[in-house]
Amino acid sequence: MHTGNHHGFFAGAALAMLLILGLAAAASAQEQPFDGLAMNLGNLALLSDAQSRSISPEHFTGEKGKGGMATEGTGARAARELGQGWKISPSVRIAAKQTFTLADIQGAGAVQHIWMTPTGDWRHSILRFYWDGEKEPSVEVPVGDFFAVGWGSFAHVNSLAVCVNPGSGLNCYWTMPFRKACRITMENIDDKDMVLYYQIDYTLTKVPPKAAYFHAQFRRVNPLPDKQDYTIVDGIRGAGHYVGTTMCWGANSPGWWGEGEIKFFLDGDEKFPTICGTGTEDYFCGSYGFENPYTKKYMEFSTAYAGMPQVIEANPDKKTPPRFGLYRWHIQDPIRFQKDLRVTIQALGWQSGGRYLPLQDDLSSVAYWYQTEPHQPYPKLPAAGELAIQK
Repeated sequence: MHTGNHHGFFAGAALAMLLILGLAAAASAQEQPFDGLAMNLGNLALLSDAQSRSISPEHFTGEKGKGGMATEGTGARAARELGQGWKISPSVRIAAKQTFTLADIQGAGAVQHIWMTPTGDWRHSILRFYWDGEKEPSVEVPVGDFFAVGWGSFAHVNSLAVCVNPGSGLNCYWTMPFRKACRITMENIDDKDMVLYYQIDYTLTKVPPKAAYFHAQFRRVNPLPDKQDYTIVDGIRGAGHYVGTTMCWGANSPGWWGEGEIKFFLDGDEKFPTICGTGTEDYFCGSYGFENPYTKKYMEFSTAYAGMPQVIEANPDKKTPPRFGLYRWHIQDPIRFQKDLRVTIQALGWQSGGRYLPLQDDLSSVAYWYQTEPHQPYPKLPAAGELAIQK
């Protein structure tokens, strides 16, 4: 019956088809050159047609071959004997109640790194990012909170997405694509002028059709109403994925504060979420009260994906409660949604008889996510007095 020959024929044909498909895939990959985005150690050797650009007070436009040309600026007096090209404009002064445009970029590309070091009250310096000419910002966050140091004082943060380095070097590495334009502003809502040193590193390149836009939103409630969950973000509409949370947690009651569960309500979830955590310290990737097992005290930590870099002890003289700064990046485990997203967390401690105690703490947060545009308008940012941190 020659059965063996038939099997051999079909096996050979299958191998040939696999070879053809493999060659086709390789050819397709060669037809799509590397765009210079999604950088990592594994693709640093790949060449691309992307163009590197950077904006700073020494080069407000980012144009090729026009950096360091300033003849006026905050360093002009120090450079008076050296002249043009010698650090004449290393920073900008933003007057009280004024907004300054840090960057206004035209074309397609992506922000890949931001460094800045602002003076003044970090809660009163508001960052806003606008993509492709939109009227409402996709990012609206006080500068300290955006960089995971929301309590307004330095803390060393050593993570993949955000680094805060001595003495007040604020860095972020989120990839932020845009297709037509990017505008970044800083508003000084304080009563005093501020000085800002900054650099925005970006690339001009083709942006993949599937690339979504970066968003970040700030919220604060103090105190949290009794027996209510704190809303980190809601009203997100469209497709995207949630990539991070930072929180400033002021413990208005004595004792442990971190039993509450975080909940992600996805794509039409109502009373019950699709994703539910088991405790606040669990969500921020710690355990058992963030306690050092040897000292029996809170232990600060900062890792690639999660951390509690700020532990500020209570000050009885000033009547300020203990305060904690936390972050959690969903880089390896983004929370994907197709239609909508709402994120909440509980403030929960203990009381007598082994019973949970709902808390009324001072909570503020930043939610970070990518989504398709347009996005829904954000809640109005709290006024300066409501943003203020008691010192």
